[in-house]
Amino acid sequence: MSFDVSADAYHRFIGRYSEPLAAQFADLAGVRPGQRLLDVGCGPGALTAELARRAGAAAVSAAEPSASFVAAARDRGPTADIRQARAEELPFATDAFDAALAQLVVHFMADPVLGLREMGRVTRPGGVVAACVWDHAGDRGPVALFWTAARQIDPAAPDESDLAGARAGDLARLFTAAGLSDVRSIELTVRGAYATFEAWWEPYTLGVGPAGAYVASLSPEHLAALRDQCRRLLPAAPGEIAATAWAATAHL
Repeated sequence: MSFDVSADAYHRFIGRYSEPLAAQFADLAGVRPGQRLLDVGCGPGALTAELARRAGAAAVSAAEPSASFVAAARDRGPTADIRQARAEELPFATDAFDAALAQLVVHFMADPVLGLREMGRVTRPGGVVAACVWDHAGDRGPVALFWTAARQIDPAAPDESDLAGARAGDLARLFTAAGLSDVRSIELTVRGAYATFEAWWEPYTLGVGPAGAYVASLSPEHLAALRDQCRRLLPAAPGEIAATAWAATAHL
């Protein structure tokens, strides 16, 4: 899946969670100076920037299918090697990297098993493949409250619980199906702050991801009802939302 939105819209929607997650995720993968690193599905570059901070931008490459996100990531890290490409067709040599990481992207890959297999191909023996996906099925992702409100207004409302890797054990199963071994799973939890209800709600109106597409599909009356229900469910501002991701690593 390619996000046809601006990098700013994406950052306003998920940046408060993805940036702290990047630090935890890089720790999990054992990222350190002297490694060559690949960020798969880099988006506007939250994880790319974290990898560059740890290993230097010249040691970091990234792949991203969305042209607007590629441009934003290049602006953020102009000396990193950032290419417009799908996870399923990585334009990098076999055994080129010490670690390949995919943050919040496996569930949007057209073929997650092929994408993970490609990550394994470009990672050298002894290297690490790592991925993380929000726990949408367990209602612990950053958009859980939104989808709870949506289902309360419309029980037939879609959500993101069936996305690849979004439930317990699913990410590890995808790793195994991709031929990766020594797979280990863990949970990563971050917290995102909001100053007001409007600050929390406004990013949902920007058309980002499944939640943004759902909002865009609603009639004015349905949208108003959903907004009111979200206001009722959201703890009083200012506040924080905890968001948990499933993460998995494979040591090659």
